[in-house]
This record gives sequence, C-alpha cells and structure tokens, in this order.
Amino acid sequence: MEKRDDNGVDVKVVGGGVGPNNIKFPLSFWEVAVASTVVLGFLFGLLGVYLTMPASDYSFLKLPRSLQELQILRVHLEDYTSDYTAQVLLGYCMVYIFMQTFMIPGTVFMSLLAGSLFGVFKGVALVVFNATAGASSCYFLSKLIGRPIVVSLWPDKLQFFQNQVAKRRQGLLNYMLFLRLTPTLPNTFINLASPIVDVPYHIFLLATSIGLIPAAYVTVRAGLALGELRSLGDLYDFNSIATLFFIGVVSITPTLVSKNKA
Repeated sequence: MEKRDDNGVDVKVVGGGVGPNNIKFPLSFWEVAVASTVVLGFLFGLLGVYLTMPASDYSFLKLPRSLQELQILRVHLEDYTSDYTAQVLLGYCMVYIFMQTFMIPGTVFMSLLAGSLFGVFKGVALVVFNATAGASSCYFLSKLIGRPIVVSLWPDKLQFFQNQVAKRRQGLLNYMLFLRLTPTLPNTFINLASPIVDVPYHIFLLATSIGLIPAAYVTVRAGLALGELRSLGDLYDFNSIATLFFIGVVSITPTLVSKNKA
C-alpha cells in the first residue's frame, strides 16, 4: 500500500500498516509459550550461576537503582571477580541481556559496573556484546508478540518510524546508525518497533553493534571513576553529546547526498 506524505512523496507502508485493525489479541498459545520459554531460560541460567557461587551472604545482589547501590554492589563484586571470574561474567551477561530483552530500566548502571570491574577495553566489548544480544532478543520477541504493545504505547511515533524506514530503504543502514548514535528515538522503542516496520535483522544487528560503541565507551570509561560520580547527569557533558550527534550526522550524510542526486 502507498500513501502520500506531507511533502508529496509516495511512501510505501510496509507490514500492513500499524493501525488498530492490525493489533492481535489474544495471543496464540505458541506465542505465549515462546515468551514463557525465554523468561524461564533466563531464570534457570541465573539460578545456575547462583548455585555455583560459594556459600556467602548475597543480600547485596540486587539490580542497582542508584549510584549509591551500584557502588555497594561494586565493592562486593570486586572480591568475587578475581576468584570467580567465569561465574561473575556469566551472571553479568545473563542479567544485562535479561534487562535489555524485557526493557527493564537500569542498563546504564550495568555499563558503569563493567568499566569499574573489567576496565575500558574489556568493559566496552562486554557492554556492546550484551546490549546487542539483548536488543536482538527483544527484536525477535517483539516480532512474535510486540505489535499490540508498540501500537498501543507509541502509535504516532511508530507511524513516523515506519514512514522514515520506507523512504530510506536504499540507505537504511546509515539511518539506523544515526538513530543508534543519537537520542532521536529511544533505543527501547527502536528494539521493539524495528521488526514491526520491517527493518531487516542483518541491518538492525550491524547498526546496533556499531552504533552503540561510542555511548558504551563514554559510560564504561566513567565507570573507572565510579566513586566520583554524583549523578547520572555527570556521564554526558556537552562535549560528549555534541560528539555523538556529530558522528550521527556523519553516518547519515551519504544517504542525504544520494537522495539529493536522485
């Protein structure tokens, strides 16, 4: 189906549109079964990590909701990381991917923790891997059961995203990189909406794994001085935000140039 946008350009609306008629309720048995299997898989994985750790008081193990809680968690985990590196790494990955998959706020604290425990190079690699894996898991879960949620929560934003994707098919990778590098659209929305507006997974994967590196570097590096942070606002100063926007503009420039030549 094609429609004409505000500039008089014919835009192909993919995926059957995003209107109310496309909301699927109730969910089928197999959709619920797949979603439940993913949840149980994460829970059993975390339980396995917990059971292989030495007997101790683990009351400090909880998702940090503030910098103060994160600093307490870091102090305790430093003692375990050197002796139980594999368990800490596996537990960290399971928690990060779980949070990213089910849109649980707080992954910024996990990124800070990676820098504090593992340093910049290993921390960035760890954060990018987990963020990409979690985003991919969210992508496929949304492909199964996400349409009703996204249409209900962000109908206008979803229509805008769908129109932009349809217009930029020839330079879609550049556009997706731009979105990942800049706060134009929230990452959670991108993860959920991409399969609904027919962003191919290979483009989604490449844009995510590359586009998250600059922000991951800024956050992980800040984790080295975790004790000096007073608020999350200290993470991104004007220079950091300006740099991310500059990289984002550079990434989309080829698409704009080719569009003007067409």
